[in-house]
Amino acid sequence: MSSILAQKLTVAYEENLVVDELDLTLPQGKITAIIGPNGCGKSTILKAVGRILQPRNGTVYLNGKDIRLLSTQEVARKMAILPQSPQAPAGLTVGELVAYGRFPYQRGFGKLNPEDKKIIAWALEMTKLTDAELKVVDTLSGGQRQRVWIAMALAQQTDLILLDEPTTYLDLAYQLEVLELLYRLNREQGSTIVMVLHDLNLAARFADYLVAVRGGRIIRHGTPAEVMTAEVLRETFRIEAKLVTEPRTGRPACVSYDLIK
Repeated sequence: MSSILAQKLTVAYEENLVVDELDLTLPQGKITAIIGPNGCGKSTILKAVGRILQPRNGTVYLNGKDIRLLSTQEVARKMAILPQSPQAPAGLTVGELVAYGRFPYQRGFGKLNPEDKKIIAWALEMTKLTDAELKVVDTLSGGQRQRVWIAMALAQQTDLILLDEPTTYLDLAYQLEVLELLYRLNREQGSTIVMVLHDLNLAARFADYLVAVRGGRIIRHGTPAEVMTAEVLRETFRIEAKLVTEPRTGRPACVSYDLIK
């Protein structure tokens, strides 16, 4: 099972320092949600961990190895990362997009072998997309498209999946559909899931571990009960939150909040 550790991570866009000497360990086999206000560095942290962004300083370790020293193919076999609002090439079918997940394992002309096809069929089945294999991705609903991208990540056969705001622009039902799929992948397949989420209640409901971020630094990390507190939300979001325990899950939930005056 793949593990991620970031030490003294510093990331900047030109002269704009976004993340400063951040230390972060992502629990293996768990669902982690990174929460925080807009512009706090959530997506930047995820991109740096996923080697999309080059940090100014610090090191990200994948299975104890400096991720910068690993080949792209090695990283792709251990980690799948889905950015915000990914776009598929026009006219691509569901099956064709999911097949892209097999690229890290292909050689030569990249022809799919029987094992590749078996894994693609499994990824489609896991995401309930078998009947949509020949449909064009652009014709699908938002929730279905998000499931296609997750299926592609599954086809990579990684046990670590990073997702940047996977529920953005989805309505309430599709948000639950996507998060319940990720929850099932974690519980049934043991996948380590790390995602950036805006909705606090969804984060607390589906994640085992929360990381609250503001100004590029971690305010608090731990279980939902440890992070979803009035004190932490006050420091992270500058709000006064009313919290209750959600009776079905036993997890904390924010029922109302006001700006700090």
